[in-house]
Amino acid sequence: MKIAVYEVEEWEKAAFDELRAGGHDVVTLPEPLTPDNAGEHSGADIISPFIYSNLGRDTLRHFGGLKMIATRSTGYDHIDMDYCRKMGIVVSNVPRYGESTVAEHVFALILAISHKMYDAIDRTRKGDFSQAGLMGFDLRGKTIGVIGVGGIGRHVIEIARGFSMRVLAHDVRRDERLSRELGFVYAEMPEILSRSDIITLHVPANEKTKDLISTDEFKLMKDGVVIINTSRGSVLNVQALLRAIADGKVGAAGLDVLDEEPAIREEAELLSSIFRKKYDLETVLANSVLLRLRNVFITPHSAFNTKEAVQRILKTSVENITAYLRGQPENIVGQAPWKAA
Repeated sequence: MKIAVYEVEEWEKAAFDELRAGGHDVVTLPEPLTPDNAGEHSGADIISPFIYSNLGRDTLRHFGGLKMIATRSTGYDHIDMDYCRKMGIVVSNVPRYGESTVAEHVFALILAISHKMYDAIDRTRKGDFSQAGLMGFDLRGKTIGVIGVGGIGRHVIEIARGFSMRVLAHDVRRDERLSRELGFVYAEMPEILSRSDIITLHVPANEKTKDLISTDEFKLMKDGVVIINTSRGSVLNVQALLRAIADGKVGAAGLDVLDEEPAIREEAELLSSIFRKKYDLETVLANSVLLRLRNVFITPHSAFNTKEAVQRILKTSVENITAYLRGQPENIVGQAPWKAA
């Protein structure tokens, strides 16, 4: 089998030696997969991208014999699943790898906000040791609203309870035993939005969650609420967020993801006609404004990025490929039809 692996750092290459030892032709590439470079390895039977690759129809049509996509991520919204179903391409993901990792990042953002860490460090580096404007707030006794109680949401709740926070949570499926074990209360969205001092989002990207938090939702929130999003950019409407920040409804935000995120990396192309067709410019411009606000902390989709979590990603991705090769595919998403290799 010919296997092309994209977005691979130098230290990650060894993880795929197992596939080479099995007699497979494996090429590892540092760049993401795009329509422009898809033709370079169009003979691949299996491809393994990460989150920054573009696996739309314009990319996938170059791979005439493609049998499997092993995405090294939990989400697969960067893949044209309709095309994969139509062509019988198996898609696997990594369902669990960074539950505790991302939850820790959530609290890194929260603590950066609550203790005004960015301003404090920046000021001190300049030789200014004054306390003016650096008063923060305690987490103890605050109410955190956790929207989505999957693996990451559960770890967020555990950490929040460690800080002696009150926890309200919402999920499409309730686990009352988990609620008792971790010490949180399930609530409907309006109650979470109106009672929480901090709201953190942990839901997948799909049609039901697009703009889950937008203008109407912000109206229900406390003045000065803190918003955290480490899930997917489409879940939080950034234009509505900007208005809520300007109105004082949102006191601060911590974001690891942005809608139209790839466009931020292509800002130099902002005025080209192709760019205008490809991206929602209002969202792109809203993102650009958010990047410059001192009460908005944005990280580059790096919540997952610890050595341990990436090693788990690599291990599961290789296992997904080998499982497919022996005719017993694992972690399949989208229910694409498949045939044993």
